[in-house]
Amino acid sequence: MPEEVSTAERQHAEESIAAPSISRAYLCQCGRPVFLRNSRCLACSTPLGFVVERLGVMPLAPIESDDAQEEFTVFGEPQGPRLRRCGNFDSAIGCNWMRPASADADEAEGLLPGLCLACSTTRTIPDLSVPENPGRWNLLEQAKRRLMSQLLALGLPVRTRIADPVHGLAFDLLSDQAQQRVMTGHSEGVITLNIAEAEDAVREQVRAQMHEPYRTLLGHFRHEIGHYYWDVLVAPQADWLDGFRAVFGDERADYGAALQTHYANGPRPDWVTHYVSSYAGSHPWEDWAETWAHYLHMADTVDTAISFGVNAARAEIGADDLFHAEDLWQPQHPDAASFLEFLNAWVRLTHVLNEFSRSMGQPDTYPFVLPHAVVPKLQFIHVLIADQRKGPAATQAPSAQVEGG
Repeated sequence: MPEEVSTAERQHAEESIAAPSISRAYLCQCGRPVFLRNSRCLACSTPLGFVVERLGVMPLAPIESDDAQEEFTVFGEPQGPRLRRCGNFDSAIGCNWMRPASADADEAEGLLPGLCLACSTTRTIPDLSVPENPGRWNLLEQAKRRLMSQLLALGLPVRTRIADPVHGLAFDLLSDQAQQRVMTGHSEGVITLNIAEAEDAVREQVRAQMHEPYRTLLGHFRHEIGHYYWDVLVAPQADWLDGFRAVFGDERADYGAALQTHYANGPRPDWVTHYVSSYAGSHPWEDWAETWAHYLHMADTVDTAISFGVNAARAEIGADDLFHAEDLWQPQHPDAASFLEFLNAWVRLTHVLNEFSRSMGQPDTYPFVLPHAVVPKLQFIHVLIADQRKGPAATQAPSAQVEGG
């Protein structure tokens, strides 16, 4: 039998992850809990909105406006920034993000007229004359807003094509045509998604055909944004690029040929012990995007659990289920200990989440086994993101040598 985690180790785990990196638990001014998609408190009817500068859903106080459009400040801050609702608030997507009240501020921040940051990144919306498309658009934008709220919380650059025509981000939400199928993917900052994936039945059919354990709209967004950040954060910097090649492999290998081999012959036979998914083994770029998406899943779920007081440190697991310093890419990195605590908090949490799902007769929330070989890749991404939060002075990558990975 595997050795059990000691009482001291469990106590340390309880104390280590004491607070989320960003809270996912939001409160109305009346003290009642509210959630990421809420635009009005159901208890007291206070208007709510996601305020980018606060990285969360805030209670709002209406103020007098110079025109017919409603204006707000954050509740309790009458001298704070003047805000307006996104122009898509009354649309099919019911966007609850706020934008600056000033048109000049909109332009300065690279926003489309009348739209918030999240909606300003959508370059093409579905044809709303098709009866199914308003609902599909709603689900896609919900997932995208969740993604973008996390990117902002992590301190990653989120720029529209208006703010940065070369490196800005844009989303095309497209439908299959009679002679042309839309392929979900990324190219030079433009992320394309097939809106049919918003249909549960379609997505489940594709998941089964692809032999995937997991397929969600949020997962698509997180995977494709990984390709975007590889272009923006890794490729332009020699130090990070060298580190990437040491950890993930050489991306100069023929990408098209690698994917053709993957689809023709199936996944690599050793993928279970070396990659986070079978698709990750097809090429270093896909390994990066799959691992990046996985890291975002982990970070958001751990933050949410801690925000709501879910403490999985007492979960009964074997010591062999946990990871150790020798599993890391850079065990001597100053942030190595906190990353390891985060990683093992995730391991404990997945045991609890899966048991919750099983108790309801549902498939496992986390249908994966995290291989030791993936840990250096996760730490690489963790360090890269952490350095983004520190600013330009910290953009040089640690040594590219793989230590213990």
